[in-house]
Amino acid sequence: MQTVKMVITGAVAAGKTEFIKAISEIDVISTERKATDETSLIKKETTVAMDFGRIAVAEDLVLHLFGTPGQKRFDFMWEILSEGMLGLIVLVDSTRPDTFRETARIIDFFTAYRRTPYVIACNKQDLENAWDPQDIRHSLRIPDHVKVIPCTAKNREQVKKVLLELLYTILEEADDD
Repeated sequence: MQTVKMVITGAVAAGKTEFIKAISEIDVISTERKATDETSLIKKETTVAMDFGRIAVAEDLVLHLFGTPGQKRFDFMWEILSEGMLGLIVLVDSTRPDTFRETARIIDFFTAYRRTPYVIACNKQDLENAWDPQDIRHSLRIPDHVKVIPCTAKNREQVKKVLLELLYTILEEADDD
């Protein structure tokens, strides 16, 4: 059986924990703690180290999903969690353009640190004030070859679609090498 490490990252409250909870076959291991800084204005709890979930996508393929903390003060975990990753999902809160600059910084960090296939998942597309994924692509200056996928992180089928798109991207890039 092959185990593949995927990292799910994004700004604070982008939906990383919910994304992993929606798809994991095991109870998610989470390091959620009471938010004590400006994050408490957005949500009660925040990830301080990581989230971990697991899903078998075939008899011989298991994905280990590692969610990063979104707060800048915990960004030292990004490098630790990205060790050995095969792919990256960057979650964007489509309703909060004020987080796009931070999301761009996160993308820059991960793409500079390690050349890894990645996709952008535009979360909260079920909400009325969500930005269109193509507008998010333009705002974040995402290259044309990177897939930008609409989703709702609480919807298992949509999360599965994002994971499959990442797997297809990994296979495409492996064929190109």
